[in-house]
Amino acid sequence: MSKLTHIDETGRANMVDVSGKAVTAREALAEGFVRMDAATLALALSGDAKKGDVRATAEIAGIMAAKKTSDLIPLCHPLALSKVEVRVEPGDGGLSVTARVRSTGQTGVEMEALTAVSVACLTVYDMLKAADKAMTIENVRLLTKTGGKSGDWTRP
Repeated sequence: MSKLTHIDETGRANMVDVSGKAVTAREALAEGFVRMDAATLALALSGDAKKGDVRATAEIAGIMAAKKTSDLIPLCHPLALSKVEVRVEPGDGGLSVTARVRSTGQTGVEMEALTAVSVACLTVYDMLKAADKAMTIENVRLLTKTGGKSGDWTRP
């Protein structure tokens, strides 16, 4: 296992110094899933949920969350994001959420993509909880990342 970059030589939390890293194009793709009852899924897709358009609201929430990642995750760098795309689509037994984040900079955007997915999933839950408190948020995970010193990575 490689050395953890957010822990210094004394074991203390440490924000990584990226000032010496090359500026490169970075992209990350993450996904998650909100499992729900069929009637709840039908409600989400109908546009008649009490709080409004579930999918559109969750997509906007995910975009907003990606932009605020460094406010939520203590050791993340604030980044100028060039693109955040969040999609909430019907899937087998619920709603599938994906987020693609791009930036040109000295550090990656994996945390921004994961944060976007997480908050979009939480927003789906919030908007539908009156109809189905048993919903579950599942499989929030990074699928791919490109750019940077460590190169490209794809989930096996």
